[in-house]
Amino acid sequence: MGCDGGTIPKRHELVKGPKKVEKVDKTAELAAKWRYCALSQEKLKRPIVACELGRLYNKDAIIEYLLDKSAERPNSEVVAHIRSIKDVKELNLTDNPAWKGERRNIKGDCYEDMHCSMFICPVVGLEMNGKHKFLYLQTCGCVFSERALKEVKTEICHKCGDPFQEDDLVMLNGTKEEVEKLQRAMEERRSKAKTAKKSKKSKDTKVSKAQDSTVTAGSCDASETKLTSLNGESSSDSAPGPSTSGECSKTLKAPLGPVIGSKRSIQDMKDKSETFKSLFTSHSSAKRTKDQISNWVTHTPYHF
Repeated sequence: MGCDGGTIPKRHELVKGPKKVEKVDKTAELAAKWRYCALSQEKLKRPIVACELGRLYNKDAIIEYLLDKSAERPNSEVVAHIRSIKDVKELNLTDNPAWKGERRNIKGDCYEDMHCSMFICPVVGLEMNGKHKFLYLQTCGCVFSERALKEVKTEICHKCGDPFQEDDLVMLNGTKEEVEKLQRAMEERRSKAKTAKKSKKSKDTKVSKAQDSTVTAGSCDASETKLTSLNGESSSDSAPGPSTSGECSKTLKAPLGPVIGSKRSIQDMKDKSETFKSLFTSHSSAKRTKDQISNWVTHTPYHF
């Protein structure tokens, strides 16, 4: 079928070879990273946040992801390292005065510069279009070009005046090697924070145990004082030296008198006075004599 009517096919029309690999335009790919959200693939709009690996996101897209991580998303692997909203930083960007908006060329009758960006560097005025490297500070979120930080070396933010260190600088949309370096630094920071949290927790546990031992020693001293007062003994008769929780069982003495709930008679307490003993019916003064005891006579009438 086909090839009739004098048609002469060529070899590439009859023989199907391997498909050519489509090459992605690096310029277009790089420009897309600075114009679109890395998660939702929508155009970047304020508020814009950046992660510790230097990727740009819309803040509402990150919040939606954190609220429902089980939902299927096409680019969920790029935010797998984001655990909470604290892992991203809202950027303090500088608007480009030459930016006229998305609909500046509706009619198509004027030149449209595709490299024009919404934001610029506040120091040297370079545009954030992917041609120049930009960094942001994790302390305040201000964004500067790498050229500005090299030309004006300082440890104070050029825009807000907050101090920063070299470790606080994060490269935005860096190369593969730069992203790997940022990932190693992120894992190191998180491991240090986890270790510090564990040490703080163990320290708090030790402090609570020390407080519990102090409370136990105080309760032992209080119980010793109570038992001593029941025995009528003074505090000078107690064992010398401070009482501790470990020596609580040694310092406590058994009371000489009856303890509450015991079955011993009150007359067995030799230290008590006779006046106190006479209050009880078991005392000799409370017993009746033989004259006071009445003789009971049983009368049995037989006249019924």
